[in-house]
Amino acid sequence: MRERRWRPGFEVDVDAVLAPLRRGSADPCFQRSGGLWLTASTPAGPGTLRVTRSGGDVVGAAWGDGADVLLDGLPALLGADDDDTGFVAHHDAVARARRNLPAVRLGATGRVWDVLIPAVLEQKVTGYEARRSWRELCRWFGEPAPGPAPDGMRVPPTPDAILSIVDWNWHRAGVDLARRRALRAAATVASRLETAATLRGVEGRRLLRTVPGIGVWTAAEIAQRAWGDPDAVSFGDFHIPAVVGHALLGRELDDAGMHEVLAPYAPHRHRAVRYLEAAGHSRPRYGPRHPIRDYRAI
Repeated sequence: MRERRWRPGFEVDVDAVLAPLRRGSADPCFQRSGGLWLTASTPAGPGTLRVTRSGGDVVGAAWGDGADVLLDGLPALLGADDDDTGFVAHHDAVARARRNLPAVRLGATGRVWDVLIPAVLEQKVTGYEARRSWRELCRWFGEPAPGPAPDGMRVPPTPDAILSIVDWNWHRAGVDLARRRALRAAATVASRLETAATLRGVEGRRLLRTVPGIGVWTAAEIAQRAWGDPDAVSFGDFHIPAVVGHALLGRELDDAGMHEVLAPYAPHRHRAVRYLEAAGHSRPRYGPRHPIRDYRAI
């Protein structure tokens, strides 16, 4: 085990900052048990990170070949590199959320691949379907989490592991042809895609979109987590336009309407959305729901 104690020079809500990395309560790569546990596939190898608080310090404990990488990245993971200079709240709901949630920041993993897999799995399916596929791919093709991690934790599958998956196992995991093609295409250039986290911003998202099957929505979802991109809005999302519309205007919006409403927040449009989400704004629970499909039965 390796350990790092870090005292942030700002208020930080560890749970809120790391929440976007969690894919459901049964996520095999993110669990709560005496702290927050995360696993990662780093350039140095697999690693497990446990994050706890001790007084004013954040304590990171890490295991595995990737331990040093995870501990080096702990401050950035919790928002140390996040800069909200120039951000202005143009709506009462955003101003209220920012005032009530000063410890919400945009964290950055510094790595593309681990957040790319679940982002692609979430394309055009329900959250239930995507989380199920994520759990099964991690269980079958990810390594056991190093160290004393909670039972069942796994490291995300590596690019080589993704390329090794045969059609039958994709089918068993409920991943349709379009999403498996996107994941395989990304796996073949995974090392080059990591450059996106260094380029950041529009250039980083543009690099991600050179992969067939990765569009505006997927690139934004990756950018939000890999480098804490404050302007990467998930245009094309089923829920977010409704969340933004009802929170700011009291009515439903489509992508075009959300683009217009969020325009004054550039280059912090995602930051405004994140404040609304952290404050508990959600899509109203009415209207038709997407059906849950099980590709394993097809």
